[in-house]
Amino acid sequence: MKKYGLIGKKLGHSWSKKWFDDIFQSQGIQAQYSLYELPSLQGLRQWVATENLSGFNVTIPYKVEILPLLDLIDPAAQSIGAVNCVEVTGGLLIGHNTDAPAFAQTLSPLLAPWHTRALILGTGGASKAVAHALRQLGIEYTLVSRTPLAHPHTIGYSQALHEAAETYLIVNCTPVGMYPRCDASPWPSTPHLGHKHLCYDLIYNPAQTLFLQQAQQCHAAIQGGLAMLHRQAQLSWEIWEQTRRVK
Repeated sequence: MKKYGLIGKKLGHSWSKKWFDDIFQSQGIQAQYSLYELPSLQGLRQWVATENLSGFNVTIPYKVEILPLLDLIDPAAQSIGAVNCVEVTGGLLIGHNTDAPAFAQTLSPLLAPWHTRALILGTGGASKAVAHALRQLGIEYTLVSRTPLAHPHTIGYSQALHEAAETYLIVNCTPVGMYPRCDASPWPSTPHLGHKHLCYDLIYNPAQTLFLQQAQQCHAAIQGGLAMLHRQAQLSWEIWEQTRRVK
């Protein structure tokens, strides 16, 4: 039986296992998907071999940290600078990024003509994928950080509030508001949002974060992260399925 999984530091929020379990059951595939909470990536290659994994997804905080541990990285993931999907074949660990196309494909139908600029909240691996997708879509963006002095080419949240007056797409790539801390929001002040804004939160648990609730109260359009989760999982499975069939 083929084994797949998700690695991260804390995975109590994750719905990935359910998605893959449903796919395996509906398609009669003899495979299993497990959640692996790893305190670090030390000894990753030996751990993958011991677990006999055929592929795995990567989440917070390892999407960037895993890069030097891989044998190969596909050109898109290399350009993005983050990996969320690893293919294991012939003893090699091959990195991919399915976050970027999943975000682009779920964002595109929601865009209006005035969504030409974006604010990306966060500077981690997820934000790198979102930035890549926005470049592909021809949308300018500004990265927003809690510590802009420590992250070149970013702005702080106080400046982001002013930018939001004429920047109508806001994407949350931080874990702020994710289960179990559902009472938190990364966006500091709602009066800056209005009906022309589109607020996209990559968080999918809860389905509607406090950030999205605040945006909806200001008549902004909203999108949670569940559709992106499902799409990136589907793209990951397509990568692993191609390898599985070749073998």
